[in-house]
Amino acid sequence: MEIPGIRLIVGLGNPGPDYAATRHNVGFWFVDDLAAAHGGVFRAEGKFHGELCRLTIGGADVRLLKPTTYMNRSGQSVAAVSRYFDIRPEAILIAHDELDLPVGKVRLKQGGGHAGHNGLRDTIGVLGSPDFWRLRIGIDHPGNRGQVIGYVLGRPSQEDAVSIRDALDQAAGVTGDLLTGRYQAAMNRLHSGR
Repeated sequence: MEIPGIRLIVGLGNPGPDYAATRHNVGFWFVDDLAAAHGGVFRAEGKFHGELCRLTIGGADVRLLKPTTYMNRSGQSVAAVSRYFDIRPEAILIAHDELDLPVGKVRLKQGGGHAGHNGLRDTIGVLGSPDFWRLRIGIDHPGNRGQVIGYVLGRPSQEDAVSIRDALDQAAGVTGDLLTGRYQAAMNRLHSGR
């Protein structure tokens, strides 16, 4: 069976200017960067509960999605787009903030649990599958579970923001591999830091 390439890239975040620069919105940062780099424009799509952008990268067609449902209802938007365009979970990449990775690290994996991330939890539940790909963007952990909510909804320091942007650039650099199903090549490049 042919390995499917990514056809939908979802950035997780919360809508509105109050959240735009927060750690929890680094998934939005990623898809915004991709759209800007390839001349794409997001358009509000009520039936998809989000903003959608269509791009062609290296000859491959891909849609970018920013749910406007707030993080804990992200699955509603992801499922609406995947069902409308008949995109299987294995062809979806979800970019999200990751407490369990240091700032500036980015990792790619397929499947698994939600590790307490509300956006992933809801997406798994509504899609009915955990088999989508995840782009895990490191934001580090505040060190105390009781501080997590305030931490993820806070803004990173200028130094951390630069490190996160560098990680997003690395991830953008493997997008061509992801769209053509060369996942191992993408992982090798991302995980080795090259």
